[in-house]
Amino acid sequence: MTDIQTLESAILAEIEAATDETALDAVRVGALGKKGSISEQMKTLGKMTPEERQTMGPLLNGLKTKVADAVKTRQDVLKRAGVEARLASERVDVTLPGRPNPLEKGRIHPITQVMDEITAIFADMGFSVAEGPDIETDYYNFTALNFPEGHPAREMHDTFFFNPDENGERRVLRTHTSPVQIRTMETQKPPIRIVIPGKTYRQDSDATHSAMFHQLEGLVIDEKANIANLKWMLQEFCKTFFEVPSLNMRFRPSFFPFTEPSLEVDIQCDRSGAEVKLGEGDDWMEILGSGMVHPNVLRAGGVDPDVYQGFAWGIGIDRIAMLKYGMPDLRPFFEADQRWINHYGFRPLDMPTLFDGLSA
Repeated sequence: MTDIQTLESAILAEIEAATDETALDAVRVGALGKKGSISEQMKTLGKMTPEERQTMGPLLNGLKTKVADAVKTRQDVLKRAGVEARLASERVDVTLPGRPNPLEKGRIHPITQVMDEITAIFADMGFSVAEGPDIETDYYNFTALNFPEGHPAREMHDTFFFNPDENGERRVLRTHTSPVQIRTMETQKPPIRIVIPGKTYRQDSDATHSAMFHQLEGLVIDEKANIANLKWMLQEFCKTFFEVPSLNMRFRPSFFPFTEPSLEVDIQCDRSGAEVKLGEGDDWMEILGSGMVHPNVLRAGGVDPDVYQGFAWGIGIDRIAMLKYGMPDLRPFFEADQRWINHYGFRPLDMPTLFDGLSA
């Protein structure tokens, strides 16, 4: 075997043994590069006799062409193999169920959803949202709201009291969101239109009551606020929140220390079937308490009751969430059961709006 044949066999064997395009390119450069084995042989042609050059020239050029063709063929094979390997690794089994969108995995808690719904409704009516501390003084929680000494709400069986501080003052976990009314009046001049969603605390726990629950307080103060405004506002809110075209309401006299007159509000419902239907039927359900703000409360907030008047209302957020979405028991709201939240929760990023529908 001649040297040319030996070189050809060695190069072609290296080409066939290349397992990827990087290794193949190294073989090509080793053979056809400036300092490659074939290129070095080509450089010797100038030192040969004319007779030798006539023999070796065609042989070396033929070898150069044969090696280049072999490299190209092997490169095509390696490319196809690479594509097939990638297709195999990235293969999608169309018979498998689709993967859930990560955005669909989480759930919005019904309390958060209902708070967002309430905020959307009252924002459309021109209200702003106000907040206050969960730990309150006796003054803001009771005294400023016209709760007299000895009122049952001041007793241990209803209110969570903290131990007295160095001054003998006992703070409480707020029993309602009404203290924010006083704090708002102290810092903001009328007209005032606010809603106050938040946590409240009372010593009560069963299927429809919790020691910690959520309440919505509303307050309107201006020179002409009256009960007619209150009735219209509550009716529009309930119709929009429960998403019914019409809703009859019944206002009954009641008593709250911070309002005068005070009104309990019932809404029309039908209890004849397996579920309560609102806006139809002959039954009534108590839904909230309301009334005109007591002059003593206005004075405590620094508002002149001879110039301004207002109305307020309070509603249990947990309760209306149960009523609207058919939840029979309040306790699972706070048990962190993933099965419950998957069933009753709402899709993330679906913010309730009046335009698209609150619970769409």
